[in-house]
Amino acid sequence: MFKIGKIEIPDTPLLLAPMENMTEPSFRSLCKYYGADLMYTEFVASEALIRNIDKTFKKLKIFAEERPVGIQIYGHNIDSMVEAAKIAAEAKPELVDINYGCPVKKIAKRGAGAGMLQDIPKMVEMTSKIVKAVDLPVTVKTRLGWDYDSLVIEEVAERLQDVGIQALAIHGRTRNQFYKGKADWTLIGKVKNNPRIKIPIIGNGDIDSPQKAKQMIDQYGVDALMIGRATFGKPYLFKEIKHFLKTGEILPEMSVNEKVELAKLHFSKSLEWKGDKRGIFEMRQHFSNYFKSLYDFKKTRIRLVTCTDITEIYNILEEIKTNWGEK
Repeated sequence: MFKIGKIEIPDTPLLLAPMENMTEPSFRSLCKYYGADLMYTEFVASEALIRNIDKTFKKLKIFAEERPVGIQIYGHNIDSMVEAAKIAAEAKPELVDINYGCPVKKIAKRGAGAGMLQDIPKMVEMTSKIVKAVDLPVTVKTRLGWDYDSLVIEEVAERLQDVGIQALAIHGRTRNQFYKGKADWTLIGKVKNNPRIKIPIIGNGDIDSPQKAKQMIDQYGVDALMIGRATFGKPYLFKEIKHFLKTGEILPEMSVNEKVELAKLHFSKSLEWKGDKRGIFEMRQHFSNYFKSLYDFKKTRIRLVTCTDITEIYNILEEIKTNWGEK
């Protein structure tokens, strides 16, 4: 049984990773429909939250049908992070998650996100104070270390568990790797199999197929899988993985016509939540991934991801059904 606070999931859960400009309600609703067991908001900047910036506050919105959902916060100032955790808790998520894994330079170089991996005592102090400040479960997402000369995750896992976190998600790369190369799950497995570790360990990195999901569970024994970039344009990956874990069978590939209808639904939800300008812009990466397997699609893809007219985008999607879809 996977358990964090009041969250109880009998099988190995599949989690949607927190991703900026991606894991907002329009995308979360689709991932939930296709089987995501636990999801997270986009990153919430602590300084922006305590300054009451509207755009940041909007990220705290959680709908009943999405639950359970965690709100993830990041920052480098301990007092600001504690205050942000309290504000996040008032939005009544199921948990508060601390981001010690974001590798983006402007965040990490300030000592936030993965930058905290260069100051473990501060990481521990910040985590301890946040745990004491809120009544909700506190979890952490981080990486193996800053670089391959400082693989600190085993120490970090024990120390964060000791100050009260209730689960730890580990991305199998260092900060300096960003998202390049292959995720190394060896240390994730070592953390999971450390007899001192009693909290759930969530594995993250390169889970892009049902076969890979099963391999990571079988080989490293993690309590849950967290899936990120592989869900872009493929929220139904959760369904595919769950079916394979249960039956050993690979589901048939979704048809082009079905993908078009799903992309249209996703687009409409994006426009509704984000407005026309952002809704169009932030769908572009999803559009590319919905149809990346299509033959001779380059010219249509460029049109789809550069168009700024809503009606024309819907027309292009219909063209895809006409030219590549099932008759």
